[in-house]
Amino acid sequence: MRHGAKINHLGRKTPHRKALLRNLACQLIQHKRIVTTLAKAKALRVFVEPLITKSKNDTTHQRRVVFSYLQNKEAIKELFSEVNTKVGDRPGGYTRIIKLERRLGDAADMAMIELVDFNEIYNPKQAVGEEKKKTRRSRTAKKATPKAAPAAAAVEAPVTETPVEETPVAEVVEATPVAEVVESTPVVEASETVADAPVEEPKADAETSEEGQA
Repeated sequence: MRHGAKINHLGRKTPHRKALLRNLACQLIQHKRIVTTLAKAKALRVFVEPLITKSKNDTTHQRRVVFSYLQNKEAIKELFSEVNTKVGDRPGGYTRIIKLERRLGDAADMAMIELVDFNEIYNPKQAVGEEKKKTRRSRTAKKATPKAAPAAAAVEAPVTETPVEETPVAEVVEATPVAEVVESTPVVEASETVADAPVEEPKADAETSEEGQA
């Protein structure tokens, strides 16, 4: 009886249980998704997630530590070359367990365990093998874009106002020569006519005086 035991022994001795989890972990790393019983899937998640965390630091020491658990060169190569690039910015929770229908033979609870970052259905925008963008870089890019938009608007604003400012300047330039011509010619003629007028008036006065004497 379990009596609240923290580790599920899966009805096996220690060497047999370690070999089982080792094989399940290698298959999960290579195929990214496997189907097993629900109890084995929960035990595998506790076993494989610390190994995926160690793969983030690609050093010889970490490779030897992970190899002591998996003992499979192909799985180690896949884990440190492809898997670690996908889970580089994820702080844990690398696997997902989805419950399935019961098995027909013994009605055992079945489940599918998969690597979260390799699911194309839940991550349609990201193709398999493509690296994720880190959150820090995306935040700086979002902050930079709003600042660029007002600057572009400020540069474009004076361009729209330039045609409006050019029209009054053209009208003033055309009006100035007309004013100069009007002021120059008539003033000279008016001064000459005014000067001639007093010369004719004494003649009229002389004629009136002669008529009065007669």
